[in-house]
Amino acid sequence: MILCGRLTKDPEIRYSQAEKQTCIARYTLAVDRKFKREGEPSADFINCVAFGKLGEFAEKYLQKGIKIIVSGRLQGNNYKNRDGQNVYSLQVMVEEQEFAESKAQSQQNQAQQSVPKNVPAPNIEGFMNVPDSMEDELPFQ
Repeated sequence: MILCGRLTKDPEIRYSQAEKQTCIARYTLAVDRKFKREGEPSADFINCVAFGKLGEFAEKYLQKGIKIIVSGRLQGNNYKNRDGQNVYSLQVMVEEQEFAESKAQSQQNQAQQSVPKNVPAPNIEGFMNVPDSMEDELPFQ
């Protein structure tokens, strides 16, 4: 499964209790719907979970509003809540994640959210420069 969307808030980060702690990042992607019906939401909100190096990458570089591409597998969960009712949920177990736009474009889009929609924004194209020393830390190459 491949998704492209924006983070709805900063990732929630925790570390496992095992001897060798593993980073676990949880975040929600707002994925725009291509076809919208009147009265229905214009986006779907997909819960994602990233482990290990992918979780550490999310902790360092992902924040609310950033547009990313995620690939992974869909996993279903079910449990009983406090009222004894069965609860079912789906989440994407992240296998790959990467930026879908430049840092400048992301900042421009975040700034636009506070500007009225009828004000045109300048078009900024480009990619974020990644220092050579960081290549070992990136989950994709």
